[in-house]
Amino acid sequence: MTNQFSNGYAAFVPQIWSAKLNASLDKSCVMIQCVNKNYEGEIKNAGDTVNIIVPGDVTVSTLTGDALSYSELAPSNKQLLIDQRKLFAFKINDVAAAQSNLDIMDSHLEKAKKAIETAQDSFLLGKHIDVPAANILGSTTAVSLTASNVYSQFVALAKLLKKSNAVSNDQKPWVVINPDIEAILLQSTQFTSGYQVADKTLREGSIGRIAGMDVLVSTNLAPTDGKVNVLAGTNDAITFASQLAKIESIRDTESFSDLVRGLYLYGAKTVVPNALAKMIVDASAL
Repeated sequence: MTNQFSNGYAAFVPQIWSAKLNASLDKSCVMIQCVNKNYEGEIKNAGDTVNIIVPGDVTVSTLTGDALSYSELAPSNKQLLIDQRKLFAFKINDVAAAQSNLDIMDSHLEKAKKAIETAQDSFLLGKHIDVPAANILGSTTAVSLTASNVYSQFVALAKLLKKSNAVSNDQKPWVVINPDIEAILLQSTQFTSGYQVADKTLREGSIGRIAGMDVLVSTNLAPTDGKVNVLAGTNDAITFASQLAKIESIRDTESFSDLVRGLYLYGAKTVVPNALAKMIVDASAL
C-alpha cells in the first residue's frame, strides 16, 4: 500500500492554506483595518463586478395644511470591480524539504503573504485620489510639518471629516502616516501614544491617537512628486473584496520538486467619498 504521506507535500490541503493566507492579511495589513467588506460575497474570477445600490437623498419639508407632495427618489448604482490580480509561484526541491527542520511551506507562505500585503496596502492608499476637494488640507500649498505644528494640522484634518458628517459613535476615524511623519509626531507633547490611551479599542498596530483618530504607520505611504498624501477616514468610505481564487501544489515533471502557485484577486471602491480626507505634506521637510 502506498504511503499517502511519502511526498513532502502530499498532505497539503488547498482550503486550509487559502484560509490561513487571508487570515494573515487581515491581521497584518494596515489599510485592511480601514475599509469594510460589506459586499465581498462570492468572487470567483478576475473581472467579477459587485453592484452596490446607493439610496437617493430624501427631502424633508414643512407640512402646510393637509397638502402632501412626494419626491421621486433617485437611487444610483456603483460598481466594485475585482480587477486586481496577484500571482505567486515558487518551487521547492525534495532535498530542501528533507533537510529543513522548519515548516518550509509556512515560511514560503509568509513570503507570499508579505508580497501581497505590500501590493494591497499601496493599492488602497492610492484611493486618496477619491477625496473630495473640500476635504483636502494643503491643496494649494503642501503642509510643512514640524514638532510644534503637527498636532494642530492633524486637528484640522480631523475637522474636515467631522464637517462632512463622516464621524459617528459607531465609526471611529483613522489616519495613516509614514515613518518620517511618525518621527515628527512623536516629538509632540500633545500626541497620545498607544500605552496612554485609556480605552483598549485602538486598531491593531496603532501607535496611538491624535485628534480622535487612530494613528497607523505604513511604509507603503511613499512620497510622490515631493509630496506625501496622508489619508484619513472611516471604514464607511472604502469597500474591499478579495479572494485567494486558486492555489495548487503539483509535481514538477522535470525535477525532483514540488511547484506551488496561487492567484489572489481583489478590488476596492470608494463608496462614500465624504468619509475620506487627506493632508498633502511637503516631503522635503520630512
